[in-house]
Amino acid sequence: MDATQQETTARARELQRSWYGEPLGALFRRLIDDLGLNQARLAAVLGLSAPMLSQLMSGQRAKIGNPAVVQRVQALQELAGQVADGSISAAEATDRMDEIKKSQGGSVLTGTGQTTTSSGAPTVRRVVREIQSLLRSVAAAGDIIDAADTLAPTHPELAEFLRVYGAGRTAEAVAHYQSHQS
Repeated sequence: MDATQQETTARARELQRSWYGEPLGALFRRLIDDLGLNQARLAAVLGLSAPMLSQLMSGQRAKIGNPAVVQRVQALQELAGQVADGSISAAEATDRMDEIKKSQGGSVLTGTGQTTTSSGAPTVRRVVREIQSLLRSVAAAGDIIDAADTLAPTHPELAEFLRVYGAGRTAEAVAHYQSHQS
């Protein structure tokens, strides 16, 4: 790999970190390990081609273009957490992956798709990730920060919202969301 390719890959991984909280290679490897998958099975569940998954993992491609795929990634992250904490079995996880594979995405804000708790309410993290995904599908983190800086003098609350959800980490956005609920 020459210096230009290395710079491009490093930039793609940095963009992934800002959009998804970490480089997709690390995220996907963790899902593979936690859920007992191989790359081909992960690609199939997500609805990506194997070459596309490989490009995202290696940093040759920065962004997941399809919002439904982003939602499937989030659903698999949640599933991996449930497997890790023992709240569901490996067999249940396999069935759930089949459901995730068939899902067409759907907005958390309307309660559609595979995005709810057992009570039927969307999880806070899921709502936050949906907001982040939506903002990040419209503009890059740097552009969102620029917009926030422009708004800050006259609309500081909107500027904070853009910074937290458009360029911040999910944990910060969850805290922000929870602090603004009545």
